Amino acid sequence: MGRTNRPMLTVEGKAELWRRWQKGESLADICRALNKYEGSIHRVLVARGGIVPAARRRSRLSLDLAERELISRGIAADRSIRQIAADIGRAPSTVSREIARHGGRARYRASEADTQAWESSRRPKPCRLASRPRLRWEVARKLKRNWSPEQISGWLKGTFPHDEDMHLSHETIYRSLFIQARGVLKKELIEHLREVRTMRRARSRGAYIENRGKIADAVSIRQRPAEVEDRAIPGHWEGDLLSGSNNTHIATLVERQTRFTMLVKVAGRDTRSVVSAIGRQVRRLPAALRRSLTWDRGKEMTDHKQFTIATDIDVYFCDPQSPWQRGTNENTNRLLRQYFPKGTDLSVHTQAHLTKVALELNQRPRKTLGFQAPADKLDALLR
Repeated sequence: MGRTNRPMLTVEGKAELWRRWQKGESLADICRALNKYEGSIHRVLVARGGIVPAARRRSRLSLDLAERELISRGIAADRSIRQIAADIGRAPSTVSREIARHGGRARYRASEADTQAWESSRRPKPCRLASRPRLRWEVARKLKRNWSPEQISGWLKGTFPHDEDMHLSHETIYRSLFIQARGVLKKELIEHLREVRTMRRARSRGAYIENRGKIADAVSIRQRPAEVEDRAIPGHWEGDLLSGSNNTHIATLVERQTRFTMLVKVAGRDTRSVVSAIGRQVRRLPAALRRSLTWDRGKEMTDHKQFTIATDIDVYFCDPQSPWQRGTNENTNRLLRQYFPKGTDLSVHTQAHLTKVALELNQRPRKTLGFQAPADKLDALLR
């Protein structure tokens, strides 16, 4: 059975497509709503990298349809160029070019001239990165170091405060990556973004539900000192396990004030392996950086009392099903997925490699730190 013939998308159809895409609807839902094949919708989306096009607007300097109607009537009344220009309040040269561009006095039609002018205004505007080689080089260099577009934008403004030619919004970087027709940043650089995808999408919120067991003598997060909550003093950490395939894991520790990150290789998820591994790691820290650790309800911290005895670090536990109470660690784990994708075997990574990844993460500027790097922030506190 042949497919039903479905016409191309109209202007209104494309507007509806982008409206639904921006709301976060799936490709399948959009196709059903617009009665189009998936390939047709996908081609429209991928041409712009999933980035909603800006609404087109007429320039305030351009002639509008009403003015073109007055020009047409002036021609019909055999009025001169200067007389027509005086009627609409425009320069004679503007009227002369308008008539010559659209068929001359004999063939000028207001509606046709207006449509042609609107279509010819679709010229691609020069991209900021295309006209500034040094800026383009800096952006590409930072992307290769796995900096986010927002980090790059903040760093540029801080490094070149008085040179606006070296300033760039993070949205421009995203557009230059995902809209390859611009031809300024190589498509391969997309692989250095936090989440590798061919198109940008609106994020939808999902529920995080995990059934965690009870831990004996667990001290609730609600009993943490106020200094932990307000990040006033360094040395308070959040921790969790980053999971991979074949029951493999990496322990992640993030300092709340500076966002400084440590990665620890663990032999397994059992409490003995985890507690001993992170205990060895944190004992290398100065005493001023060993104050508290906040963990979720995972059974890997069942031996938390042994950990406290060995490190002199108090352990606090989040409420069940409340990962946002360790928000700093949760955000860091999302960043780490760029290096350790879901479904990969994490046991292949050595401690030396984990330390290298942590170093790269700690040397990136962070928006929450005023675009300072966690390593620099921590170094300044320890001086």
